[in-house]
Amino acid sequence: MPEYGYIVDSHCHLNYKGLAEDEAGVVARAREAGVGCMLAINTKLREFPQIAAIVEKYDDVYGTVGIHPHEAENEPDVAIDALIERAGHPKIVGIGETGLDYFYDNAPRDMQKVNFRAHIAAARQTCLPVIIHTRDADEDCVSILREEMEKGAFKAVIHCFTASQMLADAVLDLGMYISISGIATFKNAKALQATIKTIPLERLLVETDAPFLAPVPHRGRPCEPAFVMDTARFVADLKELPFEALQESTTANFFTLFNKATPPAFAGTAV
Repeated sequence: MPEYGYIVDSHCHLNYKGLAEDEAGVVARAREAGVGCMLAINTKLREFPQIAAIVEKYDDVYGTVGIHPHEAENEPDVAIDALIERAGHPKIVGIGETGLDYFYDNAPRDMQKVNFRAHIAAARQTCLPVIIHTRDADEDCVSILREEMEKGAFKAVIHCFTASQMLADAVLDLGMYISISGIATFKNAKALQATIKTIPLERLLVETDAPFLAPVPHRGRPCEPAFVMDTARFVADLKELPFEALQESTTANFFTLFNKATPPAFAGTAV
């Protein structure tokens, strides 16, 4: 019998439009599908009270505190102490999401870098993992991670991984984790699928990034945490593993990385 008997959605946005209108229903459907824990991600510090309210409502939902790189210009004066203070909440278990996005460039790159480094400093001081968003910024992301690691160790996960084999190898060498979203199920994701095959099972997480990036067969619909099961089954098949092995390992990995979180009792449908 597996130790957990459920899977974890390691990255979702329960306060975003598309989920927030039916928050209780979204959580209930996830439980019914076999999702025993969800991580609600903070992307704007001004919205942190929404995250706190959600995690206080559900035993199986934890949260993070952070400023998305898109928001680095809108919330430019990120104070490390402000992140640390909010991370003191008993159900806030990670710092972010933060990172670099050179695809949209919604904020100046120098501001994104300052934002990124501030989150790493807060993670180092709180001993909580950093949740990293990186898009079209592989070289700068790796450079910052290596520089910051030399200042002092910290834990991290690259969420919604779509980057190069180089980035995967670099973050794995730094002892970090990689999280796979529904993008892996897309027909045009052959390069990503090839990289996923090289990621050790002990460093792998799965996520939805809901309400975005619904996996096959849910394309065209708002994504929900329940859909992480479809991504997990796809990844298990891709890596030629029994689903139970993928489920058990990714769940254990989540609680190893986010070790402030306590595995909740699962009252949903067994996986």
